[in-house]
Amino acid sequence: MVEALDNNPPHKVVIVGGGFGGLYAAKALAKAKVDVTLIDKRNFHLFQPLLYQVATGTLSPADISSPLRAVLSKSKNTQVLLGEVNDIDPEAQELVMGDEKIPYDTLIVATGAKHSYFGKDNWEEFAPGLKTVEDAIEMRRRIFTAFEAAEKEKDPAKRRAWLTFVVVGGGPTGVELAGAIAELAYKTLKEDFRNIDTTETQVILLEGLDRILPPFAPELSQEAEISLKQLGVLVQTKTLVTNIENDIVTLKQGEEVKEIASKTVLWAAGVKASAMGKVLAEKTGVECDRAGRVIVESDLSIKGHSNIFVVGDLANFSHQNGKPLPGVAPVAKQEGEYVAALVQKRLQGQTLPAFNYTDKGSLAMIGQNAAVVDLGFIKLKGFFAWLFWLVIHIYFLIEFDNKLVVMIQWVWNYITRNRGARLITGQEIHLAVNTVNNSGHYQPLEKRLPVNV
Repeated sequence: MVEALDNNPPHKVVIVGGGFGGLYAAKALAKAKVDVTLIDKRNFHLFQPLLYQVATGTLSPADISSPLRAVLSKSKNTQVLLGEVNDIDPEAQELVMGDEKIPYDTLIVATGAKHSYFGKDNWEEFAPGLKTVEDAIEMRRRIFTAFEAAEKEKDPAKRRAWLTFVVVGGGPTGVELAGAIAELAYKTLKEDFRNIDTTETQVILLEGLDRILPPFAPELSQEAEISLKQLGVLVQTKTLVTNIENDIVTLKQGEEVKEIASKTVLWAAGVKASAMGKVLAEKTGVECDRAGRVIVESDLSIKGHSNIFVVGDLANFSHQNGKPLPGVAPVAKQEGEYVAALVQKRLQGQTLPAFNYTDKGSLAMIGQNAAVVDLGFIKLKGFFAWLFWLVIHIYFLIEFDNKLVVMIQWVWNYITRNRGARLITGQEIHLAVNTVNNSGHYQPLEKRLPVNV
């Protein structure tokens, strides 16, 4: 237990990770009589729920990022360190960050998760996921490069592969990505090219279970599927990806094996814990689940170490209904705030009841004027759900200037249907395509060709 003696130096709380869990823990400790150190390998907090809008050219990375030092500048008991923790000594109560050792009295680990390819890590080269700014920029590069390559390609089969986008995973990220790419192809870019008709684009969303958005109520999953189909997205459920190689996605639907030729495959299907889970397991003996998440006690501490807490996507908290809490921002936020409150209570010789997550609902954007919202007691769809989604995401953006910039950008996009952040940056690419003869334009097909699914 944490104990406080007036003559002792201030209690040292070290937080590893500046995502939702770590940042909200630090903010909740701003006025506590403790010294807080927040360590992150990035100097900014990233609002991950809007990463897909960076990937599809609606927002720029800076719109959804907030410098950690700026966010915590008024928290005079808090220092921010840029670095990566690579080891822990629970007996000496120290973290190892490069050549530096950082002592702690209470440790909060909130290093999150990354995308998982279920043992097929070689797929990452062909199907990037979406967890970091770099992921979003790479995804954006691939999406807009595909249209540029199609513009220069005269071979119909190769052009079709460039204009076929496969999104693997029908959770909120996959649904939002698929909807955003469809809007790009069928609305935003419609007038921008001369040799291709972007409305020939095929956007295919693949989900292994029997419906998309599995955490939502079944009627909202159905509504989301209808809205996606109206946008032009081909939704395939009960579909497992068995291979991604050489611009071919191999699928299994029941006993049937099929192939899709696609130059752009995007991954939104699974996550695994960050490397800190393995470090904690090796140094403290704590148990991890199959995804590498640390199994925590009812107060989010780890077994045998009451002063080490794990919050957010790295934690497997199964004390509420026997199932792990989902890896979403509200869970991480509430866990971070709970641990901060518990630390303060312990310093007063008191404690708190077990952590209890309050589920305030789930939201997913499908496209302009289309979203689904499941608040439990009420379910929204269509325009009002879309409006609710906008308000909630603006509200939870960390800094005022971010909120203002994003709000102005969304209003402008709504009026003009334009996306100003359609930059191709990052890794240089050389497009090996057959160029269309300049003397004549590509004649668009009368309708989009079906794909073999």
